[in-house]
Amino acid sequence: MSLQQLFGEGRELDALQMGARAFVLFFLMLALVHIAGMRMFGRKSSFDTIIVITLGALLSRIVVGVSPAWPTIAASIVLVVLHRVVAMATAASPALERLVKGGNTVLYRGGVLDLKAMRRAGISRADLEEAVRAKANRLRLTDVLEIHLESSGDLSVVEDLVGEARRVKTVTAS
Repeated sequence: MSLQQLFGEGRELDALQMGARAFVLFFLMLALVHIAGMRMFGRKSSFDTIIVITLGALLSRIVVGVSPAWPTIAASIVLVVLHRVVAMATAASPALERLVKGGNTVLYRGGVLDLKAMRRAGISRADLEEAVRAKANRLRLTDVLEIHLESSGDLSVVEDLVGEARRVKTVTAS
Protein backbone atom coordinates (compact mmCIF):
# COMPACT_ATOMS: atom_id res chain seq x y z
CA MET A 1 0.00 0.00 0.00
CA SER A 2 1.44 3.38 -1.00
CA LEU A 3 1.40 6.51 1.17
CA GLN A 4 -1.11 7.96 -1.31
CA GLN A 5 -3.47 5.06 -0.68
CA LEU A 6 -2.90 5.11 3.08
CA PHE A 7 -3.41 8.85 3.64
CA GLY A 8 -5.46 9.81 0.59
CA GLU A 9 -5.56 13.18 -1.06
CA GLY A 10 -8.02 16.05 -1.04
CA ARG A 11 -11.46 15.85 0.49
CA GLU A 12 -12.50 12.42 -0.75
CA LEU A 13 -11.09 10.41 2.15
CA ASP A 14 -12.37 7.12 3.48
CA ALA A 15 -12.45 6.09 7.15
CA LEU A 16 -9.06 4.32 6.95
CA GLN A 17 -7.37 7.39 5.45
CA MET A 18 -8.87 9.77 8.02
CA GLY A 19 -7.91 7.33 10.78
CA ALA A 20 -4.34 7.13 9.46
CA ARG A 21 -4.12 10.92 9.38
CA ALA A 22 -5.50 11.18 12.93
CA PHE A 23 -3.01 8.54 14.12
CA VAL A 24 -0.04 10.51 12.76
CA LEU A 25 -1.43 13.83 14.02
CA PHE A 26 -1.77 12.41 17.52
CA PHE A 27 2.00 11.94 17.70
CA LEU A 28 2.62 15.29 16.04
CA MET A 29 0.44 16.92 18.71
CA LEU A 30 2.41 15.17 21.46
CA ALA A 31 5.59 16.67 20.01
CA LEU A 32 4.01 20.12 19.70
CA VAL A 33 2.71 20.01 23.29
CA HIS A 34 6.20 19.04 24.43
CA ILE A 35 7.64 22.05 22.57
CA ALA A 36 4.96 24.41 23.91
CA GLY A 37 5.20 23.09 27.45
CA MET A 38 2.39 21.79 29.63
CA ARG A 39 1.54 25.28 30.88
CA MET A 40 -0.37 25.66 27.61
CA PHE A 41 -3.00 23.35 29.09
CA GLY A 42 -2.49 23.97 32.79
CA ARG A 43 -2.89 27.71 33.22
CA LYS A 44 -5.96 28.24 31.06
CA SER A 45 -5.40 31.94 30.49
CA SER A 46 -6.84 33.57 27.36
CA PHE A 47 -3.29 33.52 25.99
CA ASP A 48 -3.17 29.73 26.35
CA THR A 49 -6.77 29.10 25.29
CA ILE A 50 -6.25 30.93 22.00
CA ILE A 51 -3.35 28.69 21.02
CA VAL A 52 -5.16 25.49 22.02
CA ILE A 53 -8.28 26.35 20.01
CA THR A 54 -6.35 27.62 17.00
CA LEU A 55 -4.05 24.62 16.96
CA GLY A 56 -6.96 22.19 17.19
CA ALA A 57 -8.86 23.95 14.42
CA LEU A 58 -5.79 24.13 12.21
CA LEU A 59 -4.71 20.51 12.60
CA SER A 60 -8.24 19.17 12.20
CA ARG A 61 -8.13 20.50 8.64
CA ILE A 62 -5.47 17.89 7.84
CA VAL A 63 -7.59 15.03 9.16
CA VAL A 64 -10.58 15.92 7.00
CA GLY A 65 -8.45 16.79 3.97
CA VAL A 66 -9.46 20.45 3.72
CA SER A 67 -5.88 21.77 3.84
CA PRO A 68 -2.59 20.31 2.57
CA ALA A 69 -0.65 18.57 5.34
CA TRP A 70 2.85 20.09 5.17
CA PRO A 71 1.89 23.79 5.01
CA THR A 72 -0.64 23.23 7.81
CA ILE A 73 1.96 21.44 9.96
CA ALA A 74 4.40 24.29 9.29
CA ALA A 75 1.79 26.85 10.40
CA SER A 76 1.12 24.80 13.55
CA ILE A 77 4.81 24.68 14.41
CA VAL A 78 5.07 28.46 13.95
CA LEU A 79 2.13 28.98 16.33
CA VAL A 80 3.58 26.68 18.99
CA VAL A 81 7.06 28.22 18.78
CA LEU A 82 5.53 31.72 18.90
CA HIS A 83 3.49 30.73 21.97
CA ARG A 84 6.64 29.42 23.64
CA VAL A 85 8.67 32.57 22.82
CA VAL A 86 5.92 34.89 24.05
CA ALA A 87 5.51 32.79 27.22
CA MET A 88 9.25 33.07 27.92
CA ALA A 89 9.22 36.82 27.20
CA THR A 90 6.26 37.40 29.52
CA ALA A 91 8.01 35.44 32.26
CA ALA A 92 10.89 37.92 32.00
CA SER A 93 8.79 41.09 31.73
CA PRO A 94 5.91 41.82 34.13
CA ALA A 95 4.69 44.69 31.93
CA LEU A 96 4.55 42.44 28.86
CA GLU A 97 2.89 39.72 30.93
CA ARG A 98 0.11 42.09 31.99
CA LEU A 99 -0.36 43.25 28.40
CA VAL A 100 -0.52 39.72 26.94
CA LYS A 101 -2.15 37.75 29.75
CA GLY A 102 -4.00 40.41 31.72
CA GLY A 103 -4.03 40.78 35.46
CA ASN A 104 -6.26 40.04 38.40
CA THR A 105 -9.17 42.13 39.59
CA VAL A 106 -10.26 42.44 43.20
CA LEU A 107 -14.01 41.80 43.34
CA TYR A 108 -14.41 41.70 47.12
CA ARG A 109 -12.19 43.05 49.88
CA GLY A 110 -12.82 43.40 53.58
CA GLY A 111 -16.61 43.27 53.37
CA VAL A 112 -16.91 45.47 50.27
CA LEU A 113 -18.18 44.19 46.91
CA ASP A 114 -16.93 46.01 43.80
CA LEU A 115 -20.17 45.89 41.78
CA LYS A 116 -18.72 47.74 38.81
CA ALA A 117 -15.86 45.24 38.44
CA MET A 118 -18.27 42.35 38.99
CA ARG A 119 -20.63 43.61 36.25
CA ARG A 120 -17.71 44.15 33.86
CA ALA A 121 -16.56 40.57 34.47
CA GLY A 122 -20.03 39.03 34.43
CA ILE A 123 -19.60 37.74 37.98
CA SER A 124 -22.56 37.63 40.37
CA ARG A 125 -22.67 37.63 44.13
CA ALA A 126 -23.75 33.97 43.89
CA ASP A 127 -20.53 33.24 41.95
CA LEU A 128 -18.49 34.79 44.76
CA GLU A 129 -20.42 32.87 47.41
CA GLU A 130 -19.81 29.64 45.48
CA ALA A 131 -16.08 30.39 45.37
CA VAL A 132 -16.06 30.96 49.13
CA ARG A 133 -17.72 27.58 49.71
CA ALA A 134 -15.61 25.70 47.15
CA LYS A 135 -12.20 27.22 47.80
CA ALA A 136 -12.25 28.30 51.43
CA ASN A 137 -14.79 25.84 52.86
CA ARG A 138 -16.62 28.78 54.40
CA LEU A 139 -20.31 29.65 54.23
CA ARG A 140 -20.36 33.43 53.93
CA LEU A 141 -18.52 36.15 52.08
CA THR A 142 -17.81 37.78 55.41
CA ASP A 143 -15.71 34.74 56.35
CA VAL A 144 -12.98 35.70 53.86
CA LEU A 145 -10.78 38.74 53.31
CA GLU A 146 -10.68 39.00 49.53
CA ILE A 147 -11.84 37.42 46.28
CA HIS A 148 -9.89 38.02 43.09
CA LEU A 149 -10.79 37.30 39.47
CA GLU A 150 -7.54 35.95 38.07
CA SER A 151 -6.35 36.35 34.47
CA SER A 152 -7.22 32.67 33.94
CA GLY A 153 -10.87 33.39 34.78
CA ASP A 154 -10.64 31.55 38.09
CA LEU A 155 -11.82 33.10 41.32
CA SER A 156 -9.24 32.95 44.10
CA VAL A 157 -10.20 33.43 47.72
CA VAL A 158 -7.98 34.89 50.44
CA GLU A 159 -9.12 33.52 53.76
CA ASP A 160 -9.62 35.52 56.89
CA LEU A 161 -7.24 33.87 59.33
CA VAL A 162 -8.37 36.00 62.24
CA GLY A 163 -12.02 35.02 61.86
CA GLU A 164 -13.24 38.58 62.27
CA ALA A 165 -16.89 39.04 61.27
CA ARG A 166 -17.72 41.69 58.66
CA ARG A 167 -20.81 43.15 57.08
CA VAL A 168 -20.91 43.08 53.29
CA LYS A 169 -21.22 46.50 51.68
CA THR A 170 -21.82 47.13 48.00
CA VAL A 171 -19.99 49.90 46.23
CA THR A 172 -19.16 50.66 42.62
CA ALA A 173 -15.58 51.81 43.25
CA SER A 174 -12.81 50.71 40.90
